[in-house]
Amino acid sequence: IVEAELRAPLSEKFSRFDEKPLAAASIAQVHTAALPDGREVVVKILRPGVAAQIRQDMALLRDLTAWLEARIPQLAQFHPHRIARDYEQTLLDETDLIREAANTRQMRQNFLNSDMLYVPEVHDAWCTTNIMVAERIYGVPIDDQASFARLNISRQQLAEKGFAIFFRQLLDHNFFHADMHPGNVYVETGNPTDPRFIGLDCAIVGSLPPDDQLTIAQILLSLIQRDFNQLIRTAAQAGWVPAGAPLDFLAQEVRRLVEPVLTQPIDQINLAPILAGLLDMARTHGLQIPPQLVLL
Repeated sequence: IVEAELRAPLSEKFSRFDEKPLAAASIAQVHTAALPDGREVVVKILRPGVAAQIRQDMALLRDLTAWLEARIPQLAQFHPHRIARDYEQTLLDETDLIREAANTRQMRQNFLNSDMLYVPEVHDAWCTTNIMVAERIYGVPIDDQASFARLNISRQQLAEKGFAIFFRQLLDHNFFHADMHPGNVYVETGNPTDPRFIGLDCAIVGSLPPDDQLTIAQILLSLIQRDFNQLIRTAAQAGWVPAGAPLDFLAQEVRRLVEPVLTQPIDQINLAPILAGLLDMARTHGLQIPPQLVLL
């Protein structure tokens, strides 16, 4: 595939190409290599036929969500059919590595010379729809607690920088990485007292309309201040709460669900019952959940 995409033998485009994959997943797999000038890179290769498989699977999901919306009115307020369509496009975007390369360049530019986040350089001359070549990075995954302890990496610094990175993406850039699981987030180890994150795999990114940006910022501020009445008023002003809904009661319900979590250590927090409670409240009172918030 690589030779076909680059229209040249591997030996012409790389001084070394490691046939054993470094990593593999459902949409693509990654190989390590070196460019002719010796720079170490990773080569991401799309699996053959994956886009057609996504379209086939998502067609079933779109049919199912349309059927559910037509027969269960309470579900319609959650827009499952639109979410399925949006998610299909999100997945198909992952099958265009030219798009991922562009997203990576944008994310890298947004955090250029940052002490919080490093995004690898993309080598555009080696990128096509089906392959992407980027700088190889070295670090430890964000869930590698043993390495943090062994290297004495400051978790306080990581927590503060992670918080700042999230809001910088959301409020300053309005361009956020929407797939930040441990396989895509690493930590540099060279400066344990002031560590920096590494962001990989920018295939899924998102942005929000300016009004939603402001609404989310105000809701998060209300959470930090534990002002649940203001939180509900903000949601109502944004049109997420129907006219005539009992705002005081909704504020009390959100407080009941959320406030206990705000005092718990993060490793003791169980989000499932909180989300279930919020969804049940939304169903009962006709609250609207904007589909564009799903990625965020």
